[in-house]
Amino acid sequence: MDAGTAAAQPSGKMAWAGRIISGIVVLFLLFTTVMGLMHRAESVKHFVAYGYPESAFLPISIVLVVCALLYAIPRTSILGAMLLTGYLGGATATHVRAGEPFFFPIIVGVLVWLGIFLRDGRLRALVPLRS
Repeated sequence: MDAGTAAAQPSGKMAWAGRIISGIVVLFLLFTTVMGLMHRAESVKHFVAYGYPESAFLPISIVLVVCALLYAIPRTSILGAMLLTGYLGGATATHVRAGEPFFFPIIVGVLVWLGIFLRDGRLRALVPLRS
């Protein structure tokens, strides 16, 4: 292991904090999607109120599940984080357009990247924070 690689490895506490944050994000996203699918009629009603066609509900739900699963798998976690960022950007735009508070998708997006930043030394090497 060279010096650059050793410096990029997360400490045990940092890696576990990242795993916990990432796990909470994944569980939240999957729980929200499953609850939406279980209460489909109520969820579709809100979905349509945002101006989306009812036929887009299931495909958009599937996209969220795929993005969350890609984020949960270590080999594809950065790809999953990028895709979730796009998804959450769309959620933010939807809330802004509807005149609703839009900070929640932004907070989830920050947690997505914080979790992966803490658990993946490659990302910290790419985006170093200096004091």
